[in-house]
Amino acid sequence: MKFFLKIIKDFPAFLWSGWGAIASILLFIACWDLGNQVYGNLVLPSPQETFSTLFTMLQDPLVWDEIMITLYRAGIGFGISLIVGTVLGLIAGSFATASIMSRPIVTILVGMPPIAWIVLAMIWFGMGDMTVIFTVVVASFPIVFVGALQGARTLEGDLKEMADSFQLPFHMKMFDVYFPHIFSYIFPAWVSGLGMAWKIVVMAELLSTSDGIGASLAVARSQLDTPTALALVVIMIASLMIVEYIILEPIKREVELWRD
Repeated sequence: MKFFLKIIKDFPAFLWSGWGAIASILLFIACWDLGNQVYGNLVLPSPQETFSTLFTMLQDPLVWDEIMITLYRAGIGFGISLIVGTVLGLIAGSFATASIMSRPIVTILVGMPPIAWIVLAMIWFGMGDMTVIFTVVVASFPIVFVGALQGARTLEGDLKEMADSFQLPFHMKMFDVYFPHIFSYIFPAWVSGLGMAWKIVVMAELLSTSDGIGASLAVARSQLDTPTALALVVIMIASLMIVEYIILEPIKREVELWRD
């Protein structure tokens, strides 16, 4: 509880330190507007038109329903891959034999194109939530698994011997010695897995469902409605950035204070 209270207390300072990120976003929007002037509204609508369309869309409760459906599918799929991938990765990283045996499986999962998994999932599960969730799990699991495996494998033997020689209690070994090191590997894997899950969920919805942001994107594509398509893209990117930079990044900074 104290850990999360400290994160909340330091949150304003974290926001104040984000001016560089805001400046880069504004620069991106400026380049976007330049592209609109070069290629025209049909190819690349202006930021003003896109955000105006976005504002209008967000007034519709049905749009919020579509967003929540996509968030639900991405959250369930990523949650499963996060828990299973982290646990199995830590176990595999703790034993050399398990680590060697897991490498071919990870290679197969990483090498399989997401579109192939979507097609197989459509055959196995039909058109619906299970297809999307399964594809998200299969796509993001290897990323989380490898991060956890590397964190466990790179835990130095000298660090373990030091903890044992001082006869530290089990909880101090876990949270003050082992956890900070392992977390420095796991957390970037979680962020990468989250980004992969968010991309895959939209792709799977576009091909296999009639609801969600992906399905709305398919409708916009069929109608050549570029402003709506870009507005949906803005929703996807904004949702991912809120989760990563507003929720996950403060936790990362707090846990990695030991580096300073």
